[in-house]
Amino acid sequence: MSEQERRIPEATVARLPVYLRCLVELADERTPTISSERLADMAGVNAAKVRKDLSYLGSYGTRGVGYDVEFLLYQMSRELGLTQDWPVVVAGVGNLGQALANYGGFTDRGFPVGALVDVDPDKVGTSIAGVIVRHLDELPELVASKGIAIGIIATPPTAAQSVAEKMVEAGIGSILNFSPSVLGLDPEVSVRKVDLAVELQILSFYRRRADGPASLGPDGPQR
Repeated sequence: MSEQERRIPEATVARLPVYLRCLVELADERTPTISSERLADMAGVNAAKVRKDLSYLGSYGTRGVGYDVEFLLYQMSRELGLTQDWPVVVAGVGNLGQALANYGGFTDRGFPVGALVDVDPDKVGTSIAGVIVRHLDELPELVASKGIAIGIIATPPTAAQSVAEKMVEAGIGSILNFSPSVLGLDPEVSVRKVDLAVELQILSFYRRRADGPASLGPDGPQR
């Protein structure tokens, strides 16, 4: 079956890392098999959705037994491209950039921080988590020498677009954008946006729903 014929829906791709986390936990517990119902409970979805999602991987389980945890873990890791490391570059080493650079979880999951770049002369040349900060202009050389596959933008919003364009010019085709700016790039470039303010606003919506109806008055929420 060709790649086009077995194209996995974006909604399914977004759930695969959740399943993967559950499977890693099961593997650590030496659990040999898992039913779609239990995996659904762990992932917070319904069993029918789990079975449909896993069918895109060519995995259908065995009636009365379920899915082999180790094999499913391998299938999912392969589909997500996690059977190899994907070095990343963090652009912008302010508070957020430094926090990302110091986060050991990236390396543990196969995304080592291969390079850090900035334009601030006071930051260029310093070391963060053992990585020397280089100037943004050196990005093409860093991408080539470090095998950088993914760019992370942690710059102020005013610089995000130009930094993204420099990443693309340097050969980076996948970008994780922490800036609130919307990037205008070629559709072939994969961009994921992380807006913490939006996530908090979504949480406030559910918090308000949980607290019951409220109306906004001139002095704030009124009940």
